[in-house]
Amino acid sequence: MSIYKVKLQPSERLDDLLTHDLRIIQSDEVFSFSMDAVLLARFAVLPRRGKVLDLCTGNGVIPLLMSTRTEATIEGIEIQPRIADMARRSVMLNGLGDQIMIREGDLRELTSITGYGGYDAITVNPPYMPLNGSDITLNEHQAIARHEIHCTLEEVLTACMHLVRTGGKVSMVHKPQRIGEIITLMRKYRLEPKRIRMVHPRIDKEANMVLIEALRDGKPDVRMLPPLIVYNENGEYCKEIMDIYYPSP
Repeated sequence: MSIYKVKLQPSERLDDLLTHDLRIIQSDEVFSFSMDAVLLARFAVLPRRGKVLDLCTGNGVIPLLMSTRTEATIEGIEIQPRIADMARRSVMLNGLGDQIMIREGDLRELTSITGYGGYDAITVNPPYMPLNGSDITLNEHQAIARHEIHCTLEEVLTACMHLVRTGGKVSMVHKPQRIGEIITLMRKYRLEPKRIRMVHPRIDKEANMVLIEALRDGKPDVRMLPPLIVYNENGEYCKEIMDIYYPSP
């Protein structure tokens, strides 16, 4: 893969994505990606070609990782200007400008630009925490990434319904505590849950992530997949996690 030079801002660094020689721009001053994004990028079933959209794209890690699995055009949308700029430069850095486009904007207004039903698949790693009046001690960038400041879960799923085509897939990672709300809202907005997988830090611990795929206007028929266990009894990554982080070329 061609690697292009880009200018790093103060506090920014280059991190290795451990696959296909991909690198990404990150900074401790903003919200960096974590395991949930990596798992979602692998969990999502992608069309070989067509159009894929990543909502709440952050610094673009999910589009970058998905580019190794599909020839589809991939778009990402991020509301924070600084982080959208980091994502764009990471795309340039990896020479993926012909496949990936990053938009700066509000996902709730995206249909005014793209129209309705234009995407074959959508991925989304949304803010997990609802606003409940409690103090938010994070900085602005981290707070927006974690809390429903600019979009609620319902607004995210409304956008998914409007943007994905009939028969298209929406894949999300979220917290298991909200699985009932997620399923209820998905069905409200014509997104029928089809695959659900719980992620557990260890085999004897409760799930701390859930991966869920829905089909636009699908029929009720959901599959509960085997749980994904992150660490084994020795505190090392289980084989499946190793295969996700270090895939064979």
